[in-house]
Amino acid sequence: MLEFPLSRRSVLAGAAVAAVGASLPAVQARAAENSRYRWRNVVIGGTGFITGVLFHPSVRGLAYARTDIGGAYRWDDRKERWTPLLDHIGWDDWNLLGVEAMAVDPAHPDRLYLAVGTYSQPWAGNGAVLRSEDRGASWERTDLAVKLGANEDGRGTGERLLVDPRDSDTLWLGTRHDGLLKSTDRGATWAPVTGFPAAPSATGQGVTLLVAAGRAVYAGWGDGGSAHLFRSLDGGTWEAVPAQPSGAAARVPIRAAYDRHTRELYVTYADAPGPNGQSDGSVHKLHTRSGRWTEVTPAVPDGSADTFGYGGVAVDARRPGTVVVSTNNRWAAVDTLYRSTDGGRSWRSLKDSAVLDVSETPYLKWGEDQPKFGWWIQALAVDPYDSEHIVYGTGATLYGTRDLTHWAPQIRGLEETAVRQLISPPVGAAHLISGCGDIGVLYHDRLTASPSRGMATDPVFGSATGLAQAARRPAYVVRAGFGDHGNGAYSADGGRTWAPFAAQPALAKDAPGPIATNADGTALLWSFVHWDGTKHPAHRSTDNGTTWSEVPSFPKGATPVADPADPAVFYAYDTDTGTLLASTDSGRTFTARATGLPSGDSQFKLVAAPGRSGDLWLSTKWNGLYRSTDGGAGFTKVASCWASYTLGFGKAADGAAYPAIYQVGSTEAITAVYRSDDEARSWVRINDDAHQWGWIGETVTGDPRVYGRVYLATNGRGIQYGEPV
Repeated sequence: MLEFPLSRRSVLAGAAVAAVGASLPAVQARAAENSRYRWRNVVIGGTGFITGVLFHPSVRGLAYARTDIGGAYRWDDRKERWTPLLDHIGWDDWNLLGVEAMAVDPAHPDRLYLAVGTYSQPWAGNGAVLRSEDRGASWERTDLAVKLGANEDGRGTGERLLVDPRDSDTLWLGTRHDGLLKSTDRGATWAPVTGFPAAPSATGQGVTLLVAAGRAVYAGWGDGGSAHLFRSLDGGTWEAVPAQPSGAAARVPIRAAYDRHTRELYVTYADAPGPNGQSDGSVHKLHTRSGRWTEVTPAVPDGSADTFGYGGVAVDARRPGTVVVSTNNRWAAVDTLYRSTDGGRSWRSLKDSAVLDVSETPYLKWGEDQPKFGWWIQALAVDPYDSEHIVYGTGATLYGTRDLTHWAPQIRGLEETAVRQLISPPVGAAHLISGCGDIGVLYHDRLTASPSRGMATDPVFGSATGLAQAARRPAYVVRAGFGDHGNGAYSADGGRTWAPFAAQPALAKDAPGPIATNADGTALLWSFVHWDGTKHPAHRSTDNGTTWSEVPSFPKGATPVADPADPAVFYAYDTDTGTLLASTDSGRTFTARATGLPSGDSQFKLVAAPGRSGDLWLSTKWNGLYRSTDGGAGFTKVASCWASYTLGFGKAADGAAYPAIYQVGSTEAITAVYRSDDEARSWVRINDDAHQWGWIGETVTGDPRVYGRVYLATNGRGIQYGEPV
């Protein structure tokens, strides 16, 4: 057992503390037999921001994609699906699941490089460079002394990583706040580039792109100053590119692409790095031999109704003078791709003739009759072996075409959802209902296909904040979240269809939080937490959200938990004071039952065991796991683990009298996914080193109908589900 300071293992004041008793050998033996798992994604299809796509220039059908929080992927052309490359990233390295940039070596097709690091904030760890000699099947890692920002403004620019066109052993890496770095040993070691003309700041964008143009290297600069584009013609000295574009529309170089046939470098610009906040932009090309600049902007933002920047740019390797660019942040007229076959003298909008087919991922209609062509379009690529195969990323998917007219998501295998809530109903057609960031609530009628009903509508949510099911009336489900036309809804058919609350508290618009329903669905409790963390009083309804009343005795911002057997009972855990409160009048009033429980921890979760009244489990990040069997009057410290991040229940093992318990926590030195078949006396690890998915502490639940099946929420790799093999 890994030792920790006494404060993390201290005896609780006001709560009974004891070790859980002896194990059950027969149950433990069966648990060990079922510890090997197969892990797969519950299919949704994309849902996150695709920040970069890169076809390999010398291998047909080989491509890579990067995301802001969900790792990188390799395209399998034979199977027509993406293979995740960074699922091995563990809990302690969660910050490395965001990919800032990627690079391939044209001369060595098996080499792949990733610059990883999700945040550049002081609380985040430093970035790293991952290098592979087998297309991402295995990796070597070099930790950097600087921070990267794959989920910050400017994450759709780039690529910021480049193999030098003169020497495959030399790599360049542009950083946000630490200038330009260089490696001469294929990424194993890195050093700052001295003599780079631009000076970085602590808050700017730094190097936004690196691109090879023949034997020269060009670097975009997003930190202000008189120059925004620099070049090195000899692999050593750097200078500002002469006579480059100026003005607000060319303030930040977003992306660049080089046409080797015409020796022209195309650069997209915007007045901000994006993906949000852009209102102006332009497209220019540089003839690298003569130094002549030409503006080739397809459409000029009008500064009022039609504002936008430019994002992606890609050239056709087979057809000289053929180039595609994307608009970005164009909300009024909707973003588009422009294609030119004459070097930018004339353009055609591909959106105008596009036929979109989203039947494979219906959520992309967002509750409307037709899907959008796209938004946040900064990732864009043309297949070097097929001029009519174009792909572009959006804030939710990756669209592709093979004929410049018909477009469909090219997203199989790529799942980037940030998941917040999971319910596995005990009856009904669906084994899973999920509450997600950005795409609201989904009813998973199949685990192997994107939900056929798409997002839950009436109302449509952006991000879900609450999801609950009545334990004794499973057809009744409630949800809460951020929506433009209402923030709460209920379902009477197990989550297939929804009706919006007839009314809602004023707090719901800006601070929708977790919601609960009692065991028979006759009372609702809705807690309110603003996005900045401000906590507000909870409200109660007994008429499906037609009227609401404040509950002053409920701890502000707490998550309400319904007793699964007694409709009169709710629970709440006050994390500020370490107090367990309970209500015996269906949520009208709450009183304290246990005090002296862990407080001030950064993560807690209170869960009620299914089918039992008063059987509560409290998981705490630094203080471990606690259990109460008397409705919260007293708690027992579970001795089998020292950290517990989230907890859930599933169908009991054969011969076991208690449901299977699933946990993300630590029983030894490693944080992992565990299952217990003997009431937490013992645990078996059910994930492995190849399946870790970074930070996975939001929620986990077992399937009440299928022993061993578990659903796991990730922060960027969608919903993972595992089954014994």
